[in-house]
Amino acid sequence: METSGGIQASLSGRYATALFDLAREQQSLSAVETSLATVRQALTESPDFKALTQSPLIGRVEAGRAVAAVAETLGLDPVTTKFLGVLAANGRLRDLNAIIKTFRTLAARHRGETTAEVVSAHPLADDQVDALKQQLRARVGRDVNVELSVDPSLLGGLVVRIGSQMIDSSIKTRLNSLAHAMKG
Repeated sequence: METSGGIQASLSGRYATALFDLAREQQSLSAVETSLATVRQALTESPDFKALTQSPLIGRVEAGRAVAAVAETLGLDPVTTKFLGVLAANGRLRDLNAIIKTFRTLAARHRGETTAEVVSAHPLADDQVDALKQQLRARVGRDVNVELSVDPSLLGGLVVRIGSQMIDSSIKTRLNSLAHAMKG
């Protein structure tokens, strides 16, 4: 599989591509993807884990030990566990979110899917997510995975990003446009 030069150009892209290639070779794409989703959730939910990955005060050896313990606790697959150890040894744990995001893009592309980042003012119900996926599939012409996040400042509506395309139907943007038009 060819990866785009844009993904490989960034440091996090090179790490993600290396992990993707290794996971594909070892036929563990699904396990690595599941483990990375677990890591992503831990980064979101655990301030201590996030601090571990972001702090320049934690040495590489200590970070490696801590990451190994976290990997065992989270039940991560061996490939992901070793990869986290490499990131710790190279002082690159701070790039973990970007690496996970790029890996997910590579895995989706490998499956013939595309990923849409969807930001809503309130959490979406399952039926709303399903309807959104159907609409995006009709627009894009292939299966679409959605990465959901919530931003209450939008007030209502959605902001959808698929690759370089952005669809902004948020009330916040509409109000800003109206305010701008009223200024003359």
